Amino acid sequence: MAIDDSNPLGAYLKQLREAQALSLRDVQSKTEISNAFLSQIESGKVKNPSPVMLHKLATLYRVPYEDLMQRAGYPIPEPKATAHAAGRVFRRFGDITKEEEEQLLDYLGFLRSRARRGRK
Repeated sequence: MAIDDSNPLGAYLKQLREAQALSLRDVQSKTEISNAFLSQIESGKVKNPSPVMLHKLATLYRVPYEDLMQRAGYPIPEPKATAHAAGRVFRRFGDITKEEEEQLLDYLGFLRSRARRGRK
C-alpha cells in the first residue's frame, strides 16, 4: 500500500496504521496513547498532538519524527552542520536510490532509538 505524503497529519497517521495492519487498540498498547485520542487525531479533530505523542507514533510507524512534527504545524529548524554532515556521509556511498536512502535513514533511526533505550 502506497502512503500518500500529501495527506494532513490525521489521514497520514491512519494510512500508516492501516498499512501496518494495526488497530487503534494495537497502537494504544504499543504507545500508551488512548485509542479514543488516536481516533480524534486521525479524524482531524486534534490537529497538533504533543511532540511526545508524535515521537511515540513516529517510532512505532518507523517514519521521521520531524515529518510528523511538521505535519502537526511545529517549526522544524534545519541545522546547517547536520545537513552538511549528512551529505558527506551519503557521498561515501556514491549514487544511491531514494529507497536506499530511506532504508539507511530507517536503520539510523533504529540505532538511535536503541542507544536512547540503553541510556535510560
